Amino acid sequence: MSVETEEADTADPTASPLVHFGREVRLERERLGMPRQELAKAATCGYSLVAKIESGDRIPPREFAEACDRVFPHSNGRFIRLWPLVLRYAFPPWFRRYVELEEKAAVVRMFNPQLLPGLVQTTDYARAVLRTGRPANLEDLVTARIERQRILQREQPARLWLVLNQAVLTHTVGGPDVMRAQLGHLRDLAEDPTHRVQIIADKGRHHGYHSPFGVLSFPEGSDVVHVDGFPRGYLLAEPDDLEKARGAYDLLTAMACPPDESADLIDSTLKDHYS
Repeated sequence: MSVETEEADTADPTASPLVHFGREVRLERERLGMPRQELAKAATCGYSLVAKIESGDRIPPREFAEACDRVFPHSNGRFIRLWPLVLRYAFPPWFRRYVELEEKAAVVRMFNPQLLPGLVQTTDYARAVLRTGRPANLEDLVTARIERQRILQREQPARLWLVLNQAVLTHTVGGPDVMRAQLGHLRDLAEDPTHRVQIIADKGRHHGYHSPFGVLSFPEGSDVVHVDGFPRGYLLAEPDDLEKARGAYDLLTAMACPPDESADLIDSTLKDHYS
């Protein structure tokens, strides 16, 4: 995934949702005669981030939008209402539909043979993964990826079922400190009764699945399959594709260790590789 890189005229508030958001922040701040440093303090961020948000150069975290609604007396929740649109346009057009569906999903099933998927990555792990593509807008990419994880923290969280190859645990991303924190986060998810984490132990035999994919299920309507790939992923909704994806996922869960054994495998990996 990458943030859209289309050139936008930052003097034109209609150029993009990001530019519009930044202009509204600056207008409200200047109307109050508030220095940027004061807004930065209220939003618990740096002066430079406020400047970049106002110029339409950085994606605001949700907490920044919430701070604006607290600080600006007549906003009436405007900034938190604008924020989802800003975030949606942080993703490339081909990925936006998936993000919209993911936000509505009741159950998210994911398989990844090589990396932790973005939905469960820590900030440092995500930064290390995304940095490999040498993007000019790395922090925007990280912000957009981490914000997707709110579906696991909402009042009625999406249920996550995650299947990973054991190699994901030992494939060092960002160094031992990053991996300790990442596997600790994965261990917490494995202990959460809402979610399921299963590891396919490496027994020297390949199971035949090498592409990351996932299945989204909703309170109403049919499932949707997402297949990750290069240079872009794609969505599938045809009944035949859904049946094949469900069958593949069922087979992977059957091959994987049960949840309790998977949690033990995460613990042993932490001890043996990153202690």
